[in-house]
Amino acid sequence: MSKVVLITGASSGIGLSIANFLVEKGFVVYGTSRSTKNAENYAFTIIALDVLKVATIENAVSLVIQKEGKLDVLVNNAGMGITGPIEDTPTDEMRKVFDTNLFGAIDVMKAVLPQMRKQQSGTIINVTSIAGYMGLPYRGMYSATKGALELVTEAIRMEVKHFGINVVNVAPGDFATNIAAGRYHTPVFENSAYKKVYAENLALMDAHVSSGMDPIEMAKAVFEIINTKNPKVHYKVGGFMEKFSIVLKRILPDRMYEKLIMNHYKL
Repeated sequence: MSKVVLITGASSGIGLSIANFLVEKGFVVYGTSRSTKNAENYAFTIIALDVLKVATIENAVSLVIQKEGKLDVLVNNAGMGITGPIEDTPTDEMRKVFDTNLFGAIDVMKAVLPQMRKQQSGTIINVTSIAGYMGLPYRGMYSATKGALELVTEAIRMEVKHFGINVVNVAPGDFATNIAAGRYHTPVFENSAYKKVYAENLALMDAHVSSGMDPIEMAKAVFEIINTKNPKVHYKVGGFMEKFSIVLKRILPDRMYEKLIMNHYKL
């Protein structure tokens, strides 16, 4: 029987690429979006889910299980970006991105785990970010949410392993998607002490996304993970320098690594 896959945030970007790729490979795919408008335009079933509303998460998971009788794979992809100097960024916006990227992902995991425990099988793939391995200037809150999800994944992986459930992280680098349009951008305030440097870095970050890799590479990575009997804890999908930056952080003295990052961001 074909595996049943639930993908959050599947209406665009990385989630859409993963969903379409898995449909082509013969999986039964359910993708989620906050809106089901134009659902007929997708090659897979789109269902309503807002990671900030637990009731919608529970309804979506129940719908899949009722229709298919099982749930083999969760791709926890829904998320949002945030940029800005930490001093200038409203704390409520910081909380919102944590609620979306961390607690939203946790709530989706909590919703699918009872079924996977019942089956004594399942795979949960949490989409994090290479940015989650380091504190990046003007992306600090985004880095923090994704870094936290990496650690939560490490912990819950050990908690559920004896139920036959695999939990893994897959961390993308910069991909050519519409994530920049959906980010919360702290405004470049006229009276901000960070005005000039932040404005320059905002343009740099958007350029990185525009020139990023094809999201199909993430789809291929997810497909490989699903078909691996004993998947690793961490996967990274990105350019050589993006992945190498994680290695450098492990081996270089802190101040030397900090200097490299600051040079990259022209600080």
